[in-house]
Amino acid sequence: MDITEVPVSQNEKGKKKKNKKPKKKNEGGSGEGSGVEVKEEDVKMEKSEAGASFPPTFSVSEIKNKQRRHLMFMKFKQEKRKQKLQVKKKKKKERDALGDKAPPKEVPKTIENQRVYDETTVDPEDEEIAFDEGTDEFSTYFNGLTNPKVLITTSDRPRGRTVRFCEQLATVIPNAYVYYRRGLALKRVIPQCVARNFTYLIVVNEDRKVPNGLVLCHLPDGPTAHFKVSSVRLRKEMKRRGKDPTEHTPEVILNNFTTRLGHSIGRMFAALFPQDPQFVGRQVATFHNQRDFVFFRFHRYIFKNEKKVGIQELGPRFTLKLRSLQKGTFDSKFGEYEWVLKRHEMDACRRKFQL
Repeated sequence: MDITEVPVSQNEKGKKKKNKKPKKKNEGGSGEGSGVEVKEEDVKMEKSEAGASFPPTFSVSEIKNKQRRHLMFMKFKQEKRKQKLQVKKKKKKERDALGDKAPPKEVPKTIENQRVYDETTVDPEDEEIAFDEGTDEFSTYFNGLTNPKVLITTSDRPRGRTVRFCEQLATVIPNAYVYYRRGLALKRVIPQCVARNFTYLIVVNEDRKVPNGLVLCHLPDGPTAHFKVSSVRLRKEMKRRGKDPTEHTPEVILNNFTTRLGHSIGRMFAALFPQDPQFVGRQVATFHNQRDFVFFRFHRYIFKNEKKVGIQELGPRFTLKLRSLQKGTFDSKFGEYEWVLKRHEMDACRRKFQL
């Protein structure tokens, strides 16, 4: 086919343009109406999305858009929270309606209450344990024949954080003295401590300017415990802490040391402090064992009125994990170890604890 071009005059072009203008207005007008319809559809879609429940095979991780995935995840969490609240309210109504005939509350399953029974669990009425306590290394302390005197030192060339940690430990433990190591071996330090009537030697080790280990040696006959130190927070790093502790002798709380090993570790901690606490100071040192981690906290309790009592943390705080327990004083080469942590054997079962 032959295509021929038809010339168009300028008047005709203007006419076409003029004819198009009202069409644009009409299209704009119709567009505004359609825009309103689109907005209404979007609102309906959003409402349906908010009210719609997720299918059982739905996975939020399948959504590739990060913002959309986060939005859907938050909606999913809100729905689960609402369902939990509804179930909780329903159970409460049933319990109120039944009154005294209501069934007992379900105890949640935790690692602590599902703990595997240990044969070495201490019975306080056992005669054998009472005999061991009367003849062990701490018997002189518990019989009131000796008063604790503690020497605190560090590894060679300690940094500022470790030094401050030792100084704050000395304010927590009464009758404690901080001495710098000066490159001396512990085999030379221990006889000097015994000659000066020290009952304990505490050595704080560090790695990369952070305290990471603690050797607790009972003098003169042992035993010696080696702990891993973690989560150290000094007083300046703590929020809402109280004023610095006073020189009053604190009370000591030993919590959850149930096995024979835990019992001996608890007696080691107890022998650090004098047996006659001064209640006027209202200070408490707590060693809380949970899942073989020993959490140390130092508090002052405040009487708000006759019924209410508040506590105020003074610091420092840290966490200990027992690595080994050695008979006698510190001897890394020829020492006889009573207990050593074997991670792959002992930590195989999460519900079995050593302390």
